[in-house]
Parts: sequence; structure tokens; C-alpha cells
Amino acid sequence: MSDVRSATPEEIQKVLATVPQQKPFRFLDEILELNTERAVGKYTFREDEFFYPGHFPGNPVTPGVILVETIAQIGIVSLGIFLSMVESGGKDEKYLTLFTDAQADFMEIVKPGDTVIVTAKKKYWRRRKLQIEAEMIIEQSGKVAVRGVLSGMAIPEN
Repeated sequence: MSDVRSATPEEIQKVLATVPQQKPFRFLDEILELNTERAVGKYTFREDEFFYPGHFPGNPVTPGVILVETIAQIGIVSLGIFLSMVESGGKDEKYLTLFTDAQADFMEIVKPGDTVIVTAKKKYWRRRKLQIEAEMIIEQSGKVAVRGVLSGMAIPEN
């Protein structure tokens, strides 16, 4: 078993700056914890998100695919970037991190104004492939909104 290495505040800022998703498709406000075994991140779904007017008019609900994307940005992309940084000894390598598989159980509705906290635990990391077990909790209620297993990989950018 390898030693757990925690990210420094500077490394957390570098990971945040490196995450390729941007508004209106960035669902990561803050990384609360980041180490070689797990990532914990936070996002608040604002009432003016682009998808609420159509999902559903008069009764906005955060789409499940957006919840999975939120988990992926925190658990696959952010953790994958950090693991790549550690593996490369801090060299600036350019990778596009994509998730390749998702299995999710949805338990609670996430509404506009809800803040979610995602905890993603590394199941494996090898050859730039990452699999995580994740849980999304609605901060206001403490209820689990989503649990799942996601996989992804880093592809070198050209």
C-alpha cells in the first residue's frame, strides 16, 4: 500500500486552473480535499443554470446527466489531474480527461439553490485510467442524492 500524498493549497489551485470544463458547463466551485486516494469537491446549483428553464418548466430539477457530470469533474477530472501531476513529478503535461463509464443510483432530487458535496474515492489508477466510488450529498439536508462508480482516462492532447 502506498503512502497517501495530500495536495498543497498551490497544487489544488493548479488543479482547479487545469480543469478543462468552463462555464456554462463547469460544475465545480471548490476542492475541499485532494490527495492520492480521494477528492472532495463542492458545487452550488444556481437558479439561473442554463438547463432549468427546460427541465422542467415551473418545477426545475437538476438533470441526472448533470449530476453525473458534476461527480466526473470532481472525482475523475480533478483527481485524475492530481494523480497525473504526482506521477509525472510535477511536469506540465497536457491531457484531456474523459469519463468512460458511469453507473449511478439517484436517491434525491437536486433543486436550484442546492449545494452538493461530492466525495470520490479511488478504486484504481493505472496507465492513466481511473475508477472511483463516489457519493453526492446535498449539503442543506445531509441526504445522499447520488451514489455511483465512474471510470475515466487521460488522453494526451495533440
